Amino acid sequence: MDSPRQCKNLNREPKRSQNQSSTPPQKDAYARLLSQHSSSRFSQYLEQYARDTSFQREGNGPSSLLKVQSDRLNIPQRKRDQVPNDFSDSSDFSPSSMKSRGEESSLSLYMEKLSNRNAQQDYERKQGVPDRQRRGQRRDTTASHDGDIESGEELGSLKAHESKKHQKPQKKNKDSKEADSFAGRPQSPNKAGTSGQEQDNMLKSKKKNLPKHTEEEKSRDGTQMSRPKSPHGKDKKLLQPRASSANSPADKSKNKGGRGSKKQVFESYMTFEEVSHGLKRGELIQGQLRINPKKYHEAFIPSPDDMRDIFLDGIVARNRALNSDVVVVKILPREQWKVVRSDTDCEGASESESQRENTAQKKTACTPGRDLIVEDQCSDQDEVIRKVENITLTDTGEPLENPSNPRSNGEILQKTAKVVYIVEKKHSRAATGFLKFLQDKPFAMFSPVDHRVPRINVPLADCPEDFSSRPGDYANTLFICRIINWIAESNFAEGRLAKTLGQAGEIEPETEGILLEYDVDFSEFSDEALDCLPKNLPWTIPPEEMTKRKDFRKECIFTIDPATARDLDDALSCKQLPDGNFEVGVHIADVSYFVEEGNSLDAVASRRATTVYMVQKAIPMLPRLLCEELCSLNPLSDRLTFSVIWKITPEGKILNEWFGRSVIRSCVKLSYDHAQSMIEAPDKMFSAEELPPVAPEHPIDEIHQAVLNLHSIAKNLRAQRFSGGALRLDQLKLSFTLDKETMMPQGCYVYQYRDSNKLVEEFMLLANIATAHHIYRRFPDLALLRRHPPPKAKLADELQELCDQLGIDIDLSSAGALHKSLNATLGDDEYTTARKEVLTHMCSRPMQMALYFCTGFLKQENLFKHYALNVPLYTHFTSPIRRYADIIVHRLLASSLSCGPSLGLTTAEVQKQASHCNDKKTLSKRVQELSSELFFGVFVKECGPLDSEAMVMGVLDQSFDVLVLRYGVQKRIYCKSVVGLDSFHHRKVGKKSELTLVWMPEDQKKPQVEQVISIFTLVEVQLKADGAPMKYSAVLKRPEGSGS
Repeated sequence: MDSPRQCKNLNREPKRSQNQSSTPPQKDAYARLLSQHSSSRFSQYLEQYARDTSFQREGNGPSSLLKVQSDRLNIPQRKRDQVPNDFSDSSDFSPSSMKSRGEESSLSLYMEKLSNRNAQQDYERKQGVPDRQRRGQRRDTTASHDGDIESGEELGSLKAHESKKHQKPQKKNKDSKEADSFAGRPQSPNKAGTSGQEQDNMLKSKKKNLPKHTEEEKSRDGTQMSRPKSPHGKDKKLLQPRASSANSPADKSKNKGGRGSKKQVFESYMTFEEVSHGLKRGELIQGQLRINPKKYHEAFIPSPDDMRDIFLDGIVARNRALNSDVVVVKILPREQWKVVRSDTDCEGASESESQRENTAQKKTACTPGRDLIVEDQCSDQDEVIRKVENITLTDTGEPLENPSNPRSNGEILQKTAKVVYIVEKKHSRAATGFLKFLQDKPFAMFSPVDHRVPRINVPLADCPEDFSSRPGDYANTLFICRIINWIAESNFAEGRLAKTLGQAGEIEPETEGILLEYDVDFSEFSDEALDCLPKNLPWTIPPEEMTKRKDFRKECIFTIDPATARDLDDALSCKQLPDGNFEVGVHIADVSYFVEEGNSLDAVASRRATTVYMVQKAIPMLPRLLCEELCSLNPLSDRLTFSVIWKITPEGKILNEWFGRSVIRSCVKLSYDHAQSMIEAPDKMFSAEELPPVAPEHPIDEIHQAVLNLHSIAKNLRAQRFSGGALRLDQLKLSFTLDKETMMPQGCYVYQYRDSNKLVEEFMLLANIATAHHIYRRFPDLALLRRHPPPKAKLADELQELCDQLGIDIDLSSAGALHKSLNATLGDDEYTTARKEVLTHMCSRPMQMALYFCTGFLKQENLFKHYALNVPLYTHFTSPIRRYADIIVHRLLASSLSCGPSLGLTTAEVQKQASHCNDKKTLSKRVQELSSELFFGVFVKECGPLDSEAMVMGVLDQSFDVLVLRYGVQKRIYCKSVVGLDSFHHRKVGKKSELTLVWMPEDQKKPQVEQVISIFTLVEVQLKADGAPMKYSAVLKRPEGSGS
């Protein structure tokens, strides 16, 4: 979701430096320059010039002298804006170069430009023009029109002649302080009427409203964007200052230094000692940086008081930190905090609610198998940082203030901050993107696809040999670049090209780019790592190992997995006992037998931490010999396992349990489809042709009956879990059918979660819970568990308020209450499932992410709880082939049972590995999502356009999000891009947001048709490929009855 502060008009409070009073007038640019110059004669000249300029500025609007001079010199409007932030880096401006442009001296013109620039900047700071508006919108020509850059796949670079097109939306933006506000006419943005007083206000502020172009924006492609015109139809109240927003941390340093010195764009970092003391005293806050993928100038870190996130406004406030970095921030003075309106919004609280946490990247729900993507706040610095980290983990951080209570005018203050130190650079510093040739420069400009990454200067020596002579040949070539340095004096990072990937838009180059950018190691395993594996193949279990294990090879044991799975790490067994109870077993591949702690293979696995699944392939954590052969529980093969055996009643009551190392021989590899067929046909006699090969000693009917018994017990266990207060948030998952030769998508479908999936999940959960209790009892300071914190209270309260206003009876008081209310009927028609999906998405916003942790690191046992499962202890034990955390748990379990060595890790080392596993799990999930988006983009391009019904999931003030029902994808539709729309306006009462779209009739004799857009509204959309490779848009179709 977008973040709440994308107000496109002047509605923010003045930005002030920390020691600056709000009452004295802004110090003039020339006065500042004067104080830095030593020549007394020059000082007198400047002093007089400053007085003249100050007098003119105090008059009726900006200096007419400056305007006359500019007009007389015939300076194009674009050039009047073009004073760069860093004169020493600029190739298109110097005082002497301006002499031939008119009658004024170079000094006069130089001062005039400075005056014009500073008048504009000072005014914008006072009026709160957002950073992004001052810079001009950073958007590439090949980007999809819906601006969906969440996947980091926006491509291309801005062309000079297209800059006006990209600025056009800014002409139309409105800021409204009323609950009902006119938002714009998509096809004719300049036709909005203006009153005489409004026009007068616009004339007075015309000069002051110039957009701010930073060095970064000016040089996106070596060309500066043209200036957008002032918005039309502004309300007079727009010009009144409001509570201030964050001040850039480098404001004071921007104008330091005498003539010829290079300005400092970013503040220098604090020393480690200063940071340590600041954290101890509570003056600084540590957290993981999250940059809004759709509004890259907005960033957040979690607040220790669990209230609204702390807001970082612009790249200067981020101080060279990148997304996911662990940073230390300093809270800015209260008068510089950001205003969030609680009753009505501009693109602040409406066009985003991205201060509602990490919803932009959240695609999956908080379920045992699929955890929400939020931040892990762990770090592995020194003891001081770890102490602070522990405070953050335990949620005991004391709030500096509580600004969240609404003020008398309904506004809420959100804390703002600036980065003063980077604790850990968790971002890979790698990016995919495109090269731009710069004339007469020893370097090329690398433009990352992900706008959250800065542009990078790359030595020409790194570029292809003929790049300088034929740069056009590489316009659509995708490169990988790594940042190697980013100095405080430059908006641009320095980097080196790592690799040429290939043509943008092709699946394999795009896939490789995703893997490199998200730091996924897909290299071949080293000889040192492979040397840790058995040499004599085919491998057999040594006789001495057999004597140490319980032998289950004669039992009816089988696997149930996706049809294409090759790494089979869990198997099930179910045997009825004479007393009517059942002996149920969960058997997990004994990976820790092959991966010994501390060897080369263990080192590689611990770094990779997880297998990464993409649409067309998997990047394994372990060598394929282990994943697919030695450890995989393949049918009709003896395999080493860790087993949990329960004696359990038919109702699901556990009578006793046993843990131990074992040997099994799976009798059949069932797919979920096979198991589902058995569940749905309990009386059917399945033939051998209907199933995969089955061990002759176990009749098909025996396997069928075991599946039915497991299903019956699983249903009871599941019912007990949910009646006991568990929660499951299911969200739609897109799956693909691929051409076996080309691996291109042939079709796609929404994955169905059925009883066979639930059967396996239930027993995996049971095994994980049992293992968690076992290892925590034995190792209270060393156990690696998994906790899930409750939803953020503030966000849950806001969701409750919204649901109340929508008339939805939802109970957020506990996980169980939420589950029950989510499963209450939302209507009784064909769209009931769609409504539940939309509501599930809304409920996922306040959720936090489940995290691995070491019990000795987090002392408070009440914080161990898993919110969604509603259990006190939980861990991961059942997937050691693909998760390194499970290998550590296996080692702890073996040690506790005296069938393996003691774990050779300290509490701090287990916590460090847990933190790393959290990071890699988050990255893995994001890669999986990007892979799915990539393939669906190809599918739309090859098979589209695709028509579907869609249901509105969220309404902002100039756009709305929809769930495309046929494909389960979510897209944003921008009102300004809707063809055939005459106008639209936004209305918000409390938390309920509504858009009214006014359609132009196709027959001019017919009246206009209004379409109301609110949550749960059904609309018709068409998915169409964009000009950019792999990108597609959702186009809103004209409602029926609005045509002729």
